[in-house]
Amino acid sequence: QVQLVESGGGFVQTGGSLRLSCAASGRIINIDTMGWYRQAPGKQRELVATITSGGSRNFADSVKGRFTISRDNAKNTVYLQMNSLIPEDTAVYFCNSRIFSSSWWRDYWGQGTQVTVSS
Repeated sequence: QVQLVESGGGFVQTGGSLRLSCAASGRIINIDTMGWYRQAPGKQRELVATITSGGSRNFADSVKGRFTISRDNAKNTVYLQMNSLIPEDTAVYFCNSRIFSSSWWRDYWGQGTQVTVSS
């Protein structure tokens, strides 16, 4: 089966930076869009950033200019570089990938990684 494994979360002060990584493994035939979502306590999960297989990027307005997203297709890995972090960025960050495995496309999710930004 397919697994997404995230890493890179942690605790940082306001203005700091973190880099998240998410590696997909398993029976993968092709990967389309990869991205990151986040969920803060008491709030719904929201999109942070996505990147298509062709390199097109989409960002939430709240992170534009501060976060960048990239991917290494040879490693089936997506990265989220987070700069100028603020307390409002505190959340559990989830990796998402649309993957063709076996004989169909479906969305897969990672287990989540905690990002905490102190004021």
